[in-house]
Amino acid sequence: MPRKPSLSPSKITTYLACPVKYKWTYVDPRGKWFLRSKSYYSFGASLHSVLQRFHDEGDRGVQTAEQAVAALEENWITAGFASPEEAEVALAEGRDLVATYVEEHYRRGPIGRTLYVEKQLRKELGQFVLIGRIDRIDERDDGTIEIIDYKSGRSETDSEDLLNDVAMNCYQLLVRSMLPDRKVLSTIVALRTQSRTTVEPDPAALEQFERDIVAVGTEILNRDYESLLPTAKDICLECDFLQLCKRHEDFAEEVEAIARREPEGADA
Repeated sequence: MPRKPSLSPSKITTYLACPVKYKWTYVDPRGKWFLRSKSYYSFGASLHSVLQRFHDEGDRGVQTAEQAVAALEENWITAGFASPEEAEVALAEGRDLVATYVEEHYRRGPIGRTLYVEKQLRKELGQFVLIGRIDRIDERDDGTIEIIDYKSGRSETDSEDLLNDVAMNCYQLLVRSMLPDRKVLSTIVALRTQSRTTVEPDPAALEQFERDIVAVGTEILNRDYESLLPTAKDICLECDFLQLCKRHEDFAEEVEAIARREPEGADA
């Protein structure tokens, strides 16, 4: 029996943003020649690797702010930066962020224990398997489970955004499937300011979210990508696949019109 295809939060959010981008990223092999490394991905991955080691009880090499900085320097990823100077500026910021994170962690004190770091989970949903890799899963002293996600590009967090976040709700489905009898919270940590937001999703809302994800996933798997035509949007201007989509004459004209459009608030 053939294995079911898998969908991750990244795949789902890519499709929701633009089905054509999903096509070039995951379906049509021609797209791989247009993908470019992103400095913000490298920055986030570098920070995540340090925090994974800090919270991993089996790794005793990163327990202080100084060790966290050293680990970041040792594992720093430079792909996507425009120049060595740009990478060095980002590294300096990263040093401050990981050192502050460790110091803040000890200042706040533990309210439980870490169960998993970078935990990969799976859940069958109809035609596909939902998969997700979760930054951290903690168990609080009262038995409550807390899903923790680090955001290296954010300065603020918002409870409404968190409740509507596709990835975090996918993680809720995955963790609740693994631990069905536990209360499960969602927390986002904005690393630039160390601000945290924690929410407890409504069970009815999660049930509706699961139905929606099944519907979206089924659409993703059964879409006719061969005949899919691009639609011009603001996000197209920064997309790796812009030149591929510009091969369609109507799209090229529409996206050029977007590029010429005056920014909001510009003087008339």
